[in-house]
Amino acid sequence: MVKAFRDTWRDGIHSYLSYLRDRLTVARDLLTDSGSIFVQIGDENVHRVRALMDEIFGDDNFVSEIIVIKSSGLGANTLPRQNDYILMYAKLATALKYRQLFKPKALDGEGAGAYQLAKSTDGVIRRLRKGELEAPGTIPTNLTVLRLGDLTKPGPGSKYEIEFQGKLYSSKSRWWGMPKDTLLRAIKADRVFGSATTLSYQRLLSDWSAFPLTNIWADTGTGSGLNKIYVVQTDEKIVQRCLLMATDPGDLVLDPTCGSGTTATVAEQWGRRWITIDTSRVALALARARIMGARYPYYLLADSRDGQLKESEITRTAPSSQPTRGHIAHGFVYERVPHITLKSIANNAEIDVIWERFQETLEPLRERLNDAVAANWEEWEIPRQSGEEWPEEAKQLHARWWEKRIARQQEIDASIAAKADHEFLYDKPYEDKKKVRVAGPFTVESLSPHRVLGVDENDELIDPAGAEGDGGYSEERDFVQIILENLKTAGVQQAHREDKITFTALTPWPGDLICAEGRYFEGGEETGKEKRAAIFIGPEFGTVSRPDLVAAAREAGDADFDVLITCAFNYDAHSSEFDKLGRVPVLKARMNADLHMAADLKNTGKGNLFVIFGEPDIDIVDAAGPNGTGDGEPGQIQVKVNGVDVFHPNTGEVRSDGADGIACWFIDTDYNEESFFVRHAYFLGANDPYKSLKTTLKAEIDEDAWATLHSDTSRPFAKPKAGRIAVKVINHLGDEVMKVFRV
Repeated sequence: MVKAFRDTWRDGIHSYLSYLRDRLTVARDLLTDSGSIFVQIGDENVHRVRALMDEIFGDDNFVSEIIVIKSSGLGANTLPRQNDYILMYAKLATALKYRQLFKPKALDGEGAGAYQLAKSTDGVIRRLRKGELEAPGTIPTNLTVLRLGDLTKPGPGSKYEIEFQGKLYSSKSRWWGMPKDTLLRAIKADRVFGSATTLSYQRLLSDWSAFPLTNIWADTGTGSGLNKIYVVQTDEKIVQRCLLMATDPGDLVLDPTCGSGTTATVAEQWGRRWITIDTSRVALALARARIMGARYPYYLLADSRDGQLKESEITRTAPSSQPTRGHIAHGFVYERVPHITLKSIANNAEIDVIWERFQETLEPLRERLNDAVAANWEEWEIPRQSGEEWPEEAKQLHARWWEKRIARQQEIDASIAAKADHEFLYDKPYEDKKKVRVAGPFTVESLSPHRVLGVDENDELIDPAGAEGDGGYSEERDFVQIILENLKTAGVQQAHREDKITFTALTPWPGDLICAEGRYFEGGEETGKEKRAAIFIGPEFGTVSRPDLVAAAREAGDADFDVLITCAFNYDAHSSEFDKLGRVPVLKARMNADLHMAADLKNTGKGNLFVIFGEPDIDIVDAAGPNGTGDGEPGQIQVKVNGVDVFHPNTGEVRSDGADGIACWFIDTDYNEESFFVRHAYFLGANDPYKSLKTTLKAEIDEDAWATLHSDTSRPFAKPKAGRIAVKVINHLGDEVMKVFRV
């Protein structure tokens, strides 16, 4: 499933349609044959977008045009607009996966306008009062809400007479809509009502207490029900319905317009895999925090023993003996509503069995009651309340008869509900209240912006970024100059706010890799010594490697600089091992990603645009030896993080900052030199890092288990097969550094 793009008309309708055409084409290619796409659009251009989607997907793959009501009407010259549209298309309509959703019928709402009667346990039917219809909660619990339906039809059918409560009824000029044995079974089930001249079918509200969701969603107005954390945040109800209609647990959902992460949050809640994309770091940060801080219900899996037992309880059948593997693709155990019809009652032979079994008790009780009160009551004539003048024996017989009579009806009703057709409520899986769930593991990845090269009429490459005056890309968008301007204003921040390199001068330098000379005072401007720093700036879109640093350090040493300061968005893993060449220290400053927008960034110097975060100070010890915890086995090792080596500009020294400067650290216990895989994670926050998580989970935490995570010493692990481990450390500013160690 692919979720909606929101309509943003930045450069006019034609530009937007071109933008949308490209993305819809990609979405179509990504979809499986059973997949579907939802596009949310305003009404002013819905016909244009509908035509575009017909062109891309084919008009035969159009599924529905859904009207969603918003909180309030938008301004207009004529009638205000209060709705959006969601266009639903299938990749292949004949293979479309679709799950019907339902809404509950409500006497004071939708779907139940004809249900205006109620029946008591003694079979008396009366009309509901106005106050009861307007406030269904006031209806007594011993009343069953119903409406009457015709048992006859105008066309050919059956002609016969049937006795009901001592009277004979015929279909008169019409025809019975069912055979006689079917009607007799309906009478046994207490589903027939007799008036003076005709019989009617008692259709209970609980027989079909839901009605299908249509393409008009009038209950999606956000109003005060949506606490927005993002300007274009969509109501979760809208996304949830789209997702539940078109996917099953384990299916993949793509949302190319992440925003605040509503689609990802809903997908995570309902057990769907998800991918969401955005160009804004703010949006991704909001989405990540929202998902990681959320607490989700734990739904019973159909492929689990608990799920099998619940399914057995619902269907009144023996539990399945199939082995279970906890596979989410098998779905959840859902609540369901019976879809009871007269036909399903007629085909339920269990009603006769229940009737005969209870008659063996009820008939003797009725005869003894008649003898006790000198009456000749048939079953339907026995009063609900006993007479005050009755002897005690008669009162006891009466109470026992009604107890059995009500029990018979309850068992028949349960049989009818169990044997009837059911509709699954895909938005109501059964929840295990004893368990709580948080988000499964997910990653946040990024691709640096890239340039697209075209070919002109002479087969020459065209680089739009290198064209003069094209979008400010001339001379590589003056990237180096922009960085230097921000560097001059912002300076280079260390791990502590008081440790900062503030340049007194920053001038261009005509080197191959060194692009500027910076001057600053070590130890204070009044009493300190002035230092010359060589400035090396990495690529705008790319990673700085160790060979780059070595070459830049050689150039700095040849030019007699005191220190080399490198500025880059990313460094490769091996560059972390390089911190000095000869007498020249190498300070690696990581540039804030906001500098990608440097041309539009207001340069105030208040942000941490350039941050130096040194190497982690690590000890690798024998887990079973004297320096280890003693918890390990022979051959296992442990990692102890002592802190981070930080360059202090006031003294020019490099010293360990201690573990207090570390927010969290991770270990890849078998590093393959290609990707860092988190196998151990530890948190060293000054405050209790699990306090908020405990609050979210609302559960008791195993303190010993948490203690192993809130530690500067890792758990024991086996020596790596690859011969290397990697340690990644993140400070409280969110900066990270990774170092590889040979073991």
